[in-house]
This record gives sequence, structure tokens and C-alpha cells, in this order.
Amino acid sequence: AATKRKPDGPAGRPKKRAKRAPSAAEPNAKPGPEGAGQAEYSIPPPVSQGKWKNKERVLIFSSRGINFRTRHLMQDLRTLMPHSKADTKMDRKDQLFVINEACEMKNCNKCIFFEAKKKQDLYMWLSNAPQGPSAKFLVQNVHTLAELKMTGNCLRGSRPLLSFDPTFDKEPHYALLKELFIQIFSTPRYHPKSQPFVDHVFTFTITDERIWFRNYQIIEEDASLVEIGPRFVLNLIKIFQGSFGGATLYENPHYQSPNMHRRLIRLSVAAKFREKQQVKEVQKIKKKGSKVLIGEDPTEVVFETPAEEKPVEIQLVKPESKPIVKDKKKPRKIQRKKQKKLFRTEA
Repeated sequence: AATKRKPDGPAGRPKKRAKRAPSAAEPNAKPGPEGAGQAEYSIPPPVSQGKWKNKERVLIFSSRGINFRTRHLMQDLRTLMPHSKADTKMDRKDQLFVINEACEMKNCNKCIFFEAKKKQDLYMWLSNAPQGPSAKFLVQNVHTLAELKMTGNCLRGSRPLLSFDPTFDKEPHYALLKELFIQIFSTPRYHPKSQPFVDHVFTFTITDERIWFRNYQIIEEDASLVEIGPRFVLNLIKIFQGSFGGATLYENPHYQSPNMHRRLIRLSVAAKFREKQQVKEVQKIKKKGSKVLIGEDPTEVVFETPAEEKPVEIQLVKPESKPIVKDKKKPRKIQRKKQKKLFRTEA
């Protein structure tokens, strides 16, 4: 019978030895337990590991009632941001300040929250929990990674470059949003889940009073770019002093709510329909109205020339009747027809 092996017994496994013995000049050399000149050495750490000072963690989650496109967009952002964390969907009946407690439980100091309303409108909250500030956006023109099928590709977990429009430095509210974007979307240096490479760019461009987000891959050293995705447009609504609430620091005067936009579309369609109905009623009134009789036109006889009067002649004698000329060829034609009929019957 096989004897049980004991770790401390003579039959136990021998301890692993170092592959090579370091020289005496190495400071990390430690004498082995056997004291036979063997020493263990430490393997140097990888390049990406270092002092992780900027411990930014972003909580990315949503409310209930989002559609498939929003869910895919949220998953794409989690993939592109290795310093992000996920959480379960929040009930729509809960207040927004509850998110601060969720961030504290997840040990996150930044938050991206997707709020869905009426199953068709999507709002995005960017917040610095729990002190603030926070910004609320309306998300439009959403296209995900799987939907675009772009040719670009980047390493998973690599750190991005952030490119901002020059307008961000001209307006104070845009400067605040720029700092918020930098703290949320930039991957901290020496993050455990990040890679020590920079191979893609996040661009934030301001056009038509909206912020356009794009993601590009750097394929050459001469800064030639290929789009990766996802892409979406942020329409700023308000900037609050606190996290998910507080005093309003800025309100966008150019913002138009989706409800108002849909209402204006319905009103324009209704106005066109009313205009058509009014035109039809006017045409019916014209048809039913009595025709106005116009008096005699004095200019009608301008081009009429009087005809010469001829004397009336009364004929007292009956005119002579014309002589009746008989057609001599007619009886011959009748006779030929009779012969043809007889021939056909005999045949």
C-alpha cells in the first residue's frame, strides 16, 4: 500500500529552487534555507505596473426601460474604459441622489448614468460624486460598435488621447465640461487593468451647439486616423452644482425638449391639414354660389357690319319637277346576286 505523503516528511515534495544563483553584487540576493550558496531572486515587475496615484473609478449603469441600442452603447463604454465599474439597473421610482450612495458602495468617485424616459428619449448624467458638479445631456444619433462595422481597431485596455475643440477654452461652462470629461474618460496611469500603449483618440467637437463624440485609431506615426466607434451626440441641458442636483450653474438656452419637438411636428402637420380643408370649403362655396348675370356689353356690336337688304321675291308658279332617270345597271346587279346565291346552295 502506498504511504501517505506528508509535507514535512522525507517523502514530501522538494522546495522549488531558483533557476540561477545571483551574484554577490546583486542587492536582492537572499541566502537559501539550505545555506549551500543557493539564493532566490525576485522577478522584475512589468512595465505597466507602478505607483497608481490617480485612482479614478467610474460607475457606468442605467435605469430600467432602456432599449437595446443604449445597452450596447453602455457596454461599449465599459469596454473602452478599463477603470469603469458596472452595477445593476436602477428603478425609475428611485430618486437620483441615491446614485451617490451606490457610488460610495462601489468605491467610485465618478459616474455615468443613462436615464431613459418614455422608452424613446435617452439622457446621460456625468457626475463627480458626491460633491459635484454634474451635467445632464440629451443623447442623440447613437451608433454602437457592432452597428457601425468600422475598419478601425484598438488594443483592449489601452489608454486614449483626449482631443478637444478650441471652443472648450473660450466659454466657462465648456471649460467646466472639459475638466469633467478629462477626469471621467481618461484612463489613469499605471492602472492594473490598463495597457501601457496609446493607440486611439477620443475627440470632443462642438458643432450646432452640441458636443459630438468620436473614437479614432492611430494607425501611423503621421497621425492618420481610422474611426472605431461608438459615436453619439450630447445636447447639453443643465449643469448643477451638486451631484445629481443642487443649484443650477448653467442652462442651455438653445435646448429644445423632445416633447416640445414632437409637439411642434404635430402642430405643423395639423396646420397643413386645416389649410387643405379650408381650400376645399372655399371651392364648394364657389360652386354653390349663384352666377352673376352681366348686362349687355356695348362693345359687342363694334365689329358687326350691316348686310345689304335684298328685295323679297314671291314665286307664284310651281317649279317644274326634274325627270326621273332609271339606272339600267341595277337589274343586272340583282340578277348576278341571285345567281351567286343559287351557286352557293348547289355547292
